Amino acid sequence: MTETSPQTPISGRTSRRALAFLAGAALIVGGALGTTLPSVTPAYAQALPKTPIEAPEHPPGSFAGIVNKVKPGVVSVKVKLDDSASSDDEDGPGQGSGQGQNLQNVPPQLREFFRRFGQNGPGGGQPQQRQGSRGAVGSGFIISADGYVVTNNHVVDHAKTVQVTLDDGRTLDAKVIGKDAKTDVALLKINEGSNFPYVQFGKTAPQVGDWVVAIGNPFGLGGTVTAGIVSARGRDIGAGPYDDFLQIDAPINKGNSGGPTFNVNGEVVGVNTAIASPSGGSVGLAFAIPAETVQAVVDQLRTDGKVARGYLGVQIQPVTQDIADGLGLDKAKGALVDHAESGTPAAKAGLKAGDVIEKVNGDTVDSARELSRRIAGMKPGAKVELSYLRGGKADTATVTLGAMPTDGTKVATREDDSGNGQPRLGLNLAPAADVGLSEQGVAVVQVDPDGPAAAKGIEAGDVILDVGGQSVTRPADVAAQIRAAEASGRKAVLMRVKSSKGQTRFVAVSLSKNAG
Repeated sequence: MTETSPQTPISGRTSRRALAFLAGAALIVGGALGTTLPSVTPAYAQALPKTPIEAPEHPPGSFAGIVNKVKPGVVSVKVKLDDSASSDDEDGPGQGSGQGQNLQNVPPQLREFFRRFGQNGPGGGQPQQRQGSRGAVGSGFIISADGYVVTNNHVVDHAKTVQVTLDDGRTLDAKVIGKDAKTDVALLKINEGSNFPYVQFGKTAPQVGDWVVAIGNPFGLGGTVTAGIVSARGRDIGAGPYDDFLQIDAPINKGNSGGPTFNVNGEVVGVNTAIASPSGGSVGLAFAIPAETVQAVVDQLRTDGKVARGYLGVQIQPVTQDIADGLGLDKAKGALVDHAESGTPAAKAGLKAGDVIEKVNGDTVDSARELSRRIAGMKPGAKVELSYLRGGKADTATVTLGAMPTDGTKVATREDDSGNGQPRLGLNLAPAADVGLSEQGVAVVQVDPDGPAAAKGIEAGDVILDVGGQSVTRPADVAAQIRAAEASGRKAVLMRVKSSKGQTRFVAVSLSKNAG
């Protein structure tokens, strides 16, 4: 198979103007975690550590010791694509890959980068990744002596054939065992051979400021080593529904996709997946999937060939400071339930619109995004205790998670934050039944275009369903609930609004003298 030009991107998710999807899926070591290495060939026995390296208190003067021990477990991945692979996919391989699809979740300065991904390379005129040889290159790492390999889903998506090149120069055929588009993780298995050198996942997450070493196949230059530090944790870059990236400043480029990031103990702490770059090259902003996420995904891929995620069945949105004020909360934390889908585990457990989920199995939930990840990380059938607030009172519910439907329904979707500002009532209202919009609620008949309500997305045709947790049917009900909130000392009042398109959301309305 002819390898693609090293200047071309490895996945349909990059673009030279901003966010470039590059590297990696992280896999779990499976049975290898926490065990010593089995006997291997003499050359490899000396190359790989049987136990984690003793980490110095201060950064080492050289990373050579770490690199010499783990480099034999890192591979280059070369893919020949099937005829279904599109050469002009704007969202990445296979449309519907689960990453980079919703440009509304991507910062404005990065959106053009996504749109241009797969069109031109960094120089503006290079051939596309999937033209010519119809191939792609990336990176990966071996996680077991029998030849299981972790890489990115976007590296092997639409793969007709897959080959891995080891550090000793051998090129071996491999097959795709399973892949998960939502986390961009894939698991491969080398077809023949045994006693492969392999690496282990870290048992603890790295801290911001920790040294890391990345090894991979940038621009087709296999076995390339770079180093840096962990710059940040918990990054959401709009790549997928469960974003929780490590940000590192080790130089990462096209072709590093699927490659490992190691700590100074020689353990995998992340899988390189994306870069932010105005030029398409490294500018010190790279993103890696945390090892714990990869391990959970790889476990299921190795056993079942697919990932089954827990399903709660609620629409949720972030708790902004305005919403916290409206609910009488001290801090803007947790996930606000917009509504529970009928017949879902959440509805059966009694969760309702307006509930604020604060804990899962006793662990604090800081945001709606965190709740989504937590639930998705559990298996269907698991029993989960949810702690929530309703009307200012704490309560708990035990929920048996279902399986996430395969029709694209999400565990807990995050509403667009754009409507969660501080609209004041500068609206003309009427009973929704009187204007034929709905049998329930109060209709927005007119909006002052220069008022704050219009700026926050309130439009004529919207229907206010409840205010302060109470259903409303007349404009007087709305005013009464606002006065009640003022009397109780609230800084804001919550309104649940249904748009003309049928979507509902909570909006925090700032209380002021002219609010009525």
